Amino acid sequence: MNISLIGKKAMIGGSSRGIGRAIAQQLAASGASVTVMARSEDKLNALVSSLPTNNGQKHQYLVVDYSNFEAYKKTITTFFKTNSVDILVNNTQGPAAGGALEKKVDDYQEAFDLLFKTVVYTTEMALKGMMAQNHGRIINIASVSVKEPLAYLSLSNSIRAAVVTWSKTLASDVGPYNITVNSTLTGYFNTERLKNLNATKAKSLGVPISEVEEQMLTQVPLRRFGDPAEYGQFVTFLASDQASFITGTNIPIDGGLLKSF
Repeated sequence: MNISLIGKKAMIGGSSRGIGRAIAQQLAASGASVTVMARSEDKLNALVSSLPTNNGQKHQYLVVDYSNFEAYKKTITTFFKTNSVDILVNNTQGPAAGGALEKKVDDYQEAFDLLFKTVVYTTEMALKGMMAQNHGRIINIASVSVKEPLAYLSLSNSIRAAVVTWSKTLASDVGPYNITVNSTLTGYFNTERLKNLNATKAKSLGVPISEVEEQMLTQVPLRRFGDPAEYGQFVTFLASDQASFITGTNIPIDGGLLKSF
């Protein structure tokens, strides 16, 4: 199957590294013009410079801080005054790790602003153009923890669950406009975020990080961490015309990690 996104415009959040970067690279490789967003201008500039332009693509970046909602909102509002996108990939950095007893109500408010309000606002802005052209793809990067909560990720468990239920509701509302809305449930991928979480967990347990990683891999039937490039390929399929009858779903990409179905 050959996926072509030539002529399409995509916006990808959290794309200076890890899964977001891999998604941007694959969408561009398939012909899309991409707008990448993150906090590090140096990394974004390097990424944009490395992306292919052989299909007349024009790539750009926005420097944003998802943890400052008002500043983020201003940047996104300005962008959509003169731009539109066909594909929106909602992806942000994760909130701080920690169990439910460690977190206070203010922590949940900060996580809500970071993970939920930014996603809803960006989608609201993108939908104006999508509805006008009667076509669009919205893909929310979530986590397996919305189905099987991870004890050390109380904030992420809670707020990402809100994102996927909102996503399901939105899919029903925008379906008549030929707009699909799907969420991906991320398992263990070989990213800097996973390394940092594992380092924190290893320190709290007083064990080597290798021991934490080995224990994690015993839970994954494929016995390995995912490659971000695999994630990019999956999201590119969801963004394509070939996935036009897939909407309102929460699709695990986890190597079989989830025990539920």
